[in-house]
Amino acid sequence: MAPIIISNPTPVLNEAAIINQLLDEGLELFHLRKPDYTKGEYRSLIQHIRNEYYDRLVLHQFHELAQESGINRLHFSGKKRNETTNWEAYLSFHLSTSVHSMEEFNALPRQFSYAFLSPVFPSISKEGYHSDKDLMKELHKRTNFNTRLVALGGIMQEKIQPVMENGFDAVALLGTIWKSDHPIKNYSECRINYNTYHKEARL
Repeated sequence: MAPIIISNPTPVLNEAAIINQLLDEGLELFHLRKPDYTKGEYRSLIQHIRNEYYDRLVLHQFHELAQESGINRLHFSGKKRNETTNWEAYLSFHLSTSVHSMEEFNALPRQFSYAFLSPVFPSISKEGYHSDKDLMKELHKRTNFNTRLVALGGIMQEKIQPVMENGFDAVALLGTIWKSDHPIKNYSECRINYNTYHKEARL
C-alpha cells in the first residue's frame, strides 16, 4: 500500500493544481478533508480535480457527493463511524476510518479496508498535538489483521522506514506535504524512501 496524502484542512493557494500534479506523479489515494468547507466549496474543489482521478479520491465530508461525482471511496471519522448503523448502504464503497489507539483499531468491524492510527509522532500540521502513549510501542497489541494499519502524524521522509519496520502497513502524509514550499518534491522523496524500504524488505 503506497503512501497516502491527506489534504490540508484549510485552503491552499493553487490547491487543485497541486492535487492534480500529485496524482500525475502516481499518488494512489488522496483524502479530501475540509472540515470547515460548505458543501458548495467541497463540490467545487472536487470539480477542479480531473475526473480521470476520481477513483483515487477519498471523501471525508458530504458523502452524498460521492454518487454525484462517481467516487467510490469514503472515510469515516470515529464520531461518524459510531453514529452509523446502516452499513449495508455502503456495500459498494471502499471504506476507511480513523482511530487513536490499538484497542480502538482492534475493535473495528471488517468493512474498513484501512485505518489511520494517529498521532504516531507529534503532528507537523497541528502544533502541540501528540499522543499520551508511544503508539509505536503499542503495535504488539495488534489483533486486527483484516484492516490495514496506516501511520499518521509527524510522518517525514526519514521516519518512513522505522514506522514500516515496526509493523505499520503504510503511511499517510499531511504536514510534510502542505507545510512545505515544495509539496511535489517532498512527496516524490517520501515515495522513493517508501519504495526503497520495500525493495530492501524483499531481499
